[in-house]
Amino acid sequence: MIAISCRGLLFDLDGTLIDSTGAVERVWNRWARAHGFDPAEVVARAHGRPSMTTIKEYLPNGDHRAENEVVERGEIEDTEGVVPLPGSIELLAALPPGSWTIVTSCSRALAESRLRAAGMSIPSRMITSSDIQRGKPDPEPFQKGAALLGFAPGDCVAFEDAPAGVRSGKASGARVVAFRTMADDATLRECGADWIVNNCADVELEKPAHANENLVRLLLRES
Repeated sequence: MIAISCRGLLFDLDGTLIDSTGAVERVWNRWARAHGFDPAEVVARAHGRPSMTTIKEYLPNGDHRAENEVVERGEIEDTEGVVPLPGSIELLAALPPGSWTIVTSCSRALAESRLRAAGMSIPSRMITSSDIQRGKPDPEPFQKGAALLGFAPGDCVAFEDAPAGVRSGKASGARVVAFRTMADDATLRECGADWIVNNCADVELEKPAHANENLVRLLLRES
């Protein structure tokens, strides 16, 4: 077990707290086939980034807003198989109020749809693609997540599964716990992950040494 301390915790959503793989693949597969692109390549590139970013890359001269609405509507409506990942509900419930938030590449409407589908509570405050100008791997999402909690990024730990998200967290100045949801250990290390575990079930909240301690102490089960 590895012990770490922080003031704030910044969680990615898809692949970190919830499993929405099936829905993501179905929607992006349809979009890719409709435009003659390789579905597997599009799905891999889309994961962990705002949908608009992927659309602009593939259709630089297209109607980006209209295309994004198609993808967004499809993802909001398709919640089949969206479930919490192991340990996520338990970990969030154990954390002190105000110590954590969600930093996701989803829009706010999509994030709320998936959280409801997974039976998870919706935070009163979170950072979504609706709140940023530059998506992951840019540091802006995690910088804003830390500011939302009132902490410096260096006082926070980011939890991610996508290479773009790991890079974003590291670039913001946060330390990063990476999950093995979609990338191998070598890739996650290359992107800058400080620690690699399977999922939230490998993260435990350690009882603080003092009742008035402001730090959140965690134990990571690396394997």
